[in-house]
Amino acid sequence: MVTIKDIAKVTGFSPSTISRVIANNSRISEETKQKVRAVMDELGYHPNLTARNLVVQSTKTIGVIMPSSADKSLQNPFFTEVLRGIGSYFHQKQFSMLLSSGQTEEEKFKEIERMVLGKYVDGIILLYSRLNDSVVDFLKEKNFPFVMVGKPSEYKDEIVHVDNDNIKAGKDITEHLLENGHKRISFIGGAADLVVTIDRQKGYETALKEAGIPVSEEYIIHTEFLKSGGREAVEQILELKVKPDAIVVSDDLISVGVISMLEEYGLKVPEHISLVSFNNIYFSEIIHPALTTVDIQIYRLGVESAKAIIQICTNQVLNEKRIIIPHCIAYRNSVKVIK
Repeated sequence: MVTIKDIAKVTGFSPSTISRVIANNSRISEETKQKVRAVMDELGYHPNLTARNLVVQSTKTIGVIMPSSADKSLQNPFFTEVLRGIGSYFHQKQFSMLLSSGQTEEEKFKEIERMVLGKYVDGIILLYSRLNDSVVDFLKEKNFPFVMVGKPSEYKDEIVHVDNDNIKAGKDITEHLLENGHKRISFIGGAADLVVTIDRQKGYETALKEAGIPVSEEYIIHTEFLKSGGREAVEQILELKVKPDAIVVSDDLISVGVISMLEEYGLKVPEHISLVSFNNIYFSEIIHPALTTVDIQIYRLGVESAKAIIQICTNQVLNEKRIIIPHCIAYRNSVKVIK
């Protein structure tokens, strides 16, 4: 069996240098790491990471927590894309991901408790932010490293989080509808306790108020971040006496359900009703009509959250608690100009 001493002999480096390369020590140059790793590959050497991790009290594994059960969350391409960003950075840094979810909040809490108290992971990334979250309270109480994708509802100056400015994004996309002549604008958001929904709705309401348009509570609907959620929301909208001429939808997957349900009632986007959305997931450009949507750079949200949690877990300096990823609007074909 090939040993560290064998690698040292071939490369000319000391065994301690070889060990530091295996540990990905920042004091070892990239040139040295590449030389050592090339010889390791050539000789077929595989480090015993379990034994090393026991010595350094590290698992090199990060827990990634979904907002709901995996069968629901993974229906939404947002989560597959943010996980792709996290996974790509973890791969570079030789970290592993332990993905977790639960059918209920209680199940999710118990799973996180098991991860933390059992020392299965070095840190945690939460892929959501909601009001009154017992998970956040637990992680803070245990002083356990974690990063949040989204804005915390509390402890904003204490919790490291990666987010977009969702209030501004909600305002920007609503103003696009206003600029195109729309005045009766509905809002379809996710669960009312999710901070991302709260912020996007706040931006929507701000845009209306600044345009001198009163906010109508009956025009605001909350549903699940699923295609089925969009279909249910349309049923509520079509029961209104005065129907909206445009809809701000807080997620592209909900928009797909909205468009298909409207079509069942003989209504077309944007001929009969304009629609804008958020996230710019991969199919927003290829469905008909192609969606005008806020591009929030999902992949980058994943990369930056992975980078932040590794910095925390390896005692590196983290300059910012709040890491804001810029957004832009992808203008497509789902908005009609009203003259």
